Amino acid sequence: MKRSLEERLKDGPVIVGEGYLFELERRGYLQAGSFVPEVALENPEALKQTYRDYMNSGSDVVLAFTYNAHREKMRIIGKDDLLEPLNRRAIQLAKEVAKEHPEEEALVAGNISNTNIFDDEDPGSKEKVRNIFREMVRWCKEEGVDYIQGETFYYHEEALIALEEIRGQGLPAVITLGLMGENILRDGYTVEDSCRILAEEGALVVGMNCFRGPDSMQPYLEKIRKEVDGYVGAIPLPYRTTEEHPTFFNLPDSGCSCHLPLETTFPTALDPLYHNRYELAEWAGNAHRIGINYIGLCCGGSPAMLRAVAEAVGQDTLNSKYSPDMEKHFLFGRDETLKDHNTNYRGKA
Repeated sequence: MKRSLEERLKDGPVIVGEGYLFELERRGYLQAGSFVPEVALENPEALKQTYRDYMNSGSDVVLAFTYNAHREKMRIIGKDDLLEPLNRRAIQLAKEVAKEHPEEEALVAGNISNTNIFDDEDPGSKEKVRNIFREMVRWCKEEGVDYIQGETFYYHEEALIALEEIRGQGLPAVITLGLMGENILRDGYTVEDSCRILAEEGALVVGMNCFRGPDSMQPYLEKIRKEVDGYVGAIPLPYRTTEEHPTFFNLPDSGCSCHLPLETTFPTALDPLYHNRYELAEWAGNAHRIGINYIGLCCGGSPAMLRAVAEAVGQDTLNSKYSPDMEKHFLFGRDETLKDHNTNYRGKA
């Protein structure tokens, strides 16, 4: 019998694989810009393989790919009629893959996210947001998810509405916030105050995801950890954000030799700005040591990166047998049968 999210958190860190949005765009199955996960209907096998790749690389959770699959996004692309089928199918595919785990069936999480229509000065927008979340949470409940992750909220009140709707359906809630470049949520809350309130209101896990890489997220995670008694989550980007450029929205690339079609590297020219897997592993180990319980990577995170993160907190993943081992490499290996004229040449290669 598979353990619940809370049971797993009590036993140790939980790894959550995200990053489907960028990964599926990179694989050629999703359009950058609109970023709507139509892949669940158009290319279900591609989505299943992506789910599988992250699960095999250490994710304890198959997070249903319904990020941006809400009524407002579907309205913008003129496909409102696909809203419910897309949501249900993404969850169904996640459940199919979760059952494939040979050791313990993976958890399946529903997913709701920032709507981009929330306006703290417009009561009408708040009701629209609530209705968006309510129908998505209901579909999650009917499809039998284990919990729901509400994420990338940059307004505290929108996150609170999401939590209320999840709790209203009797489901456990993970709520993570996206902190933009002004270092405060857009309705004036600090992330630590918002997380404390969300935890007090019943969220099982609170924390941060997206927008920021490890370096510009970690100081705020430390503040959250001090403010929150319960479980804390951290799902950064794998990009080298800095104090000067804390988010990937305005991250510069001084070495770019061409004229970019957009005014920023976001979202399709971020490639040179990745952290490598060893930096991400080092961050994950540090995050775990300060008491972060729910750990993953967001947009841009690859299965290999996630595997390094999982291994850094003591997990042996299904695909750890493919983790790097240079022992037999013709230049950099140590195997005694390798040819000296090659291994001695490593510094000149």
